[in-house]
Amino acid sequence: MSDKNIDLSKLPMMAMEYVPEPNENAKQIVSLIKDEGKVMGYELEDGRILNKEEAVELTKQNGIRGVGVASRKGNEYLKSLPDEKDENNLSNLPSHTKSELL
Repeated sequence: MSDKNIDLSKLPMMAMEYVPEPNENAKQIVSLIKDEGKVMGYELEDGRILNKEEAVELTKQNGIRGVGVASRKGNEYLKSLPDEKDENNLSNLPSHTKSELL
């Protein structure tokens, strides 16, 4: 077994497929849209509601701040960028059903 020095603090960033450099008009996600506990989309600070695919594409266009794109079993999804602040993690944001917002 080789003795490798691995900086474990970098693991969350290494899990990202894409880490954006948000543009000046990039928006923050303010809530999750869920259906039966599963994330189906996101509400942005300007009130727009995006499904998961739209949010991934907008993130890749540097239009959403605070998240990166990760992939599991070929499915891309958003993941909070590590910044040592728990309150802005996606899992800590409020959640709604789409019908509650309409």
